[in-house]
Amino acid sequence: MRSSRFFGSGGVSCDDVADALPAIVDGLEVAAIEVQRHVAACLRCQAELVQYRKVLRTLHQLRTEVLEPTPGLLPDILAALEAAGERRAIHHLLNGRRVAYVGGIAAATAAGAAGAILASRARRKVRLAS
Repeated sequence: MRSSRFFGSGGVSCDDVADALPAIVDGLEVAAIEVQRHVAACLRCQAELVQYRKVLRTLHQLRTEVLEPTPGLLPDILAALEAAGERRAIHHLLNGRRVAYVGGIAAATAAGAAGAILASRARRKVRLAS
């Protein structure tokens, strides 16, 4: 463990302590004497220290806690995934058909327009030849 950083002769502020507390509570640093004195005299920093310790204790409890899934959870999840996949497949199929229908209508319209143009040209040629 290394010693906490030097805070200078101006004293220690609550912000300095708040920055140093996580490493001190985790055991990564040792609190400097200035920090210890400040925390001993400052109710705000004492409350902050208590909160860090509570969080650390709760995190340690979570490490050992094992959550058991409720019976039937896995089949429920698989059924929901299957239903979502089916809905997506149906949606994709309907959208694909819609695109095909629009494409077919566009092709038929283009063919009809081309046929009308060719027919009108053929009529003009027949009139000119007569």
